[in-house]
Amino acid sequence: MLRLQLDESVTFYTDVLGLIETGRDDQGRVYFKTWDERDHNSVIIREADSAGLDFYGFKVLDRATLDQLESDLNAYGVATERMPAGDLLETGERVRFRIPTGHIIELYAEKTDVGGTLPYVNPEAWSPEAEHGIAPIRMDHILLYGPDIDGAHAIFRDVLGFYLVEHIVQDDQSDLAIWLSCSNKAHDIAFVRHAEPGRLHHVAFLLESWEKVLRAADLMSMNRVAIDIGPTRHGVTRGTTIYAFDPSGNRFETYCGGYQPYPDWKPTKWTMEEVGAGIFYHDRKLNEAFLSVVT
Repeated sequence: MLRLQLDESVTFYTDVLGLIETGRDDQGRVYFKTWDERDHNSVIIREADSAGLDFYGFKVLDRATLDQLESDLNAYGVATERMPAGDLLETGERVRFRIPTGHIIELYAEKTDVGGTLPYVNPEAWSPEAEHGIAPIRMDHILLYGPDIDGAHAIFRDVLGFYLVEHIVQDDQSDLAIWLSCSNKAHDIAFVRHAEPGRLHHVAFLLESWEKVLRAADLMSMNRVAIDIGPTRHGVTRGTTIYAFDPSGNRFETYCGGYQPYPDWKPTKWTMEEVGAGIFYHDRKLNEAFLSVVT
C-alpha cells in the first residue's frame, strides 16, 4: 500500500495496529505481519505522492499450481508478467496480471515461514504480542472499487476458482457489489462497481471477538485515529466491524465474526430496497462518505 509519510505510517502500523515489522528493502518498502501469521509478511508499505494500492496478492498451493494458473490465465486471454524471486523480501516468483477493474493482482507460491510469535511445539494459548496495539490475528481481505466488476468476477470464478458468497443486485439486475471466497471465509476479496478504475476501499484485519473490536475502538480513540464507521454490524457476511483511516488516508477495517460458507451454497442476494441493512445492519441506511471515499 502507498503511504504519504512513511515514518508516521510505520509508527501507526506497529504501535497502534500492532503489526510486527519483519524487514525493509533497498527500494524503501517496509514489511509487516500479524503476531499469529507465519509467513514473512502480509502487508507492505512504501512512501508515495498519494495514498492507494500497488497490488494485492494470493498465495497458491505450490509452484506447479502457480505455473498452471498462469497458463490458465493466458488461455483465458489475461496477459501475465513474471516477477522474479527476491524482488520482494523472502518471496518467490510471482505471477502478475491486471483485472478489468484496473487493479493489479499477483499470485505466488513461496514465502519464507518465519513462524508466529508462538512456537510450533507446545505453544501457549497466546503471546504478549497479542496484546500490543489492536493486534489482529491476520490480514484477512480487501474491498476494491472499479468499473467492470463482472469481468473481474469472471476471472476469479472461471480461472482462479473463487465462488460468489453474497451480492447486491441493482434494479436492472446487474451486480453493484460482490463478495468472493476461495476458502470457507465469508470473503477473501470483494468488489464494488465504481466509475474510476483501480481504487481501494479498505484492507481488513481479523480480530477474535466482539470484545476485541470494542477494544480496538478504545485504542483508536486513545490514539486519535480517524474512525469512519462503527463499531457496528454488517448484514452482508454478518461481521461486526470498525472502519478507520491510517495516517495517509487509506481506510482499514478491524472486524470479527461472519459465517463460514461452502462453494455449493446458493449466494445470498441483497436488493436495493434493503441495501442499507446489508451494509450497516443497525442503522439500516447508507452512509455516503463510506461509499464514496476511496484511495
